[in-house]
Amino acid sequence: MELREVESNKLIANRVPPSDNWRLLEDPQGTIYTSLTDTLEAYFELTGFRGEYRLAPLESKLYAIISYEEEVKSPPLKTYNIYGEEEG
Repeated sequence: MELREVESNKLIANRVPPSDNWRLLEDPQGTIYTSLTDTLEAYFELTGFRGEYRLAPLESKLYAIISYEEEVKSPPLKTYNIYGEEEG
């Protein structure tokens, strides 16, 4: 059985201009944090997420990288009737 790591980006915060202000999407009060570090700390306290993050500065977005392992399924073995094999 072969496994591969799969990653997906979950949007967790948007930058609020001007400067380095951020708002978490999951924060019910809509608090604006004055730095990226404060935003990451608040997200950790809110969700307990321990993982990697991805910053998209041109889009003003912050993502949590959700990763998991997935089984790689090999294609079924092809059989040929000409050789007397049964179709699988």
